[in-house]
Amino acid sequence: MRHRKSFNHLGRTRAHRKAMLANMASSLIVSKKITTTTAKAKALRKYIEPLITKAKNDSTHSRRIVFSYLKDKHAVTELFREVGAKVADRPGGYTRILKTGKRLGDNADMCIIELVDYNENLLAAKSETKKKTTRRSRRGTSSKETKTDTAVTTAEKEESKEIVSEDTEDVTEKTTSKDGDKETDSETKNETTENKE
Repeated sequence: MRHRKSFNHLGRTRAHRKAMLANMASSLIVSKKITTTTAKAKALRKYIEPLITKAKNDSTHSRRIVFSYLKDKHAVTELFREVGAKVADRPGGYTRILKTGKRLGDNADMCIIELVDYNENLLAAKSETKKKTTRRSRRGTSSKETKTDTAVTTAEKEESKEIVSEDTEDVTEKTTSKDGDKETDSETKNETTENKE
């Protein structure tokens, strides 16, 4: 029975699994990105993230512990010199898994596992995006500003109504004067026709 055994054995013996994960972790530290199956990548993430956390504290004791896992002095040197310094302010989540589809031969789920701080394209895209706005209500100084803005807009509306009403009065006077002119014209025409007769 598999009670309380939460990790994936990956179909290998304990020694084979341990050697494989150490080799994959060394490859990931050196090349910053590797392509593998999704099951192996998930197992590797559990294996390597505690080692990267150890690399934040560059001491002889930490180096010896990490070397007991990796068995590769070049990978340990790279981890403590470059990777540990680059992820010093990150509180975890040092790796990212990007799924790439199925493998052609056996239809296995494939993915890319990479160190987060070394993907320059995603870092550049993140810097270009603007900050997320807060969802909190804005009370205080901004509410006073909105009150004064509304007072100003109501005053402007009243002024515009007065201007419009003055314009309409002028238009009505003009139309009445035009109608009056037409009446006088028609009266003069009637008078001239009567004189001719």
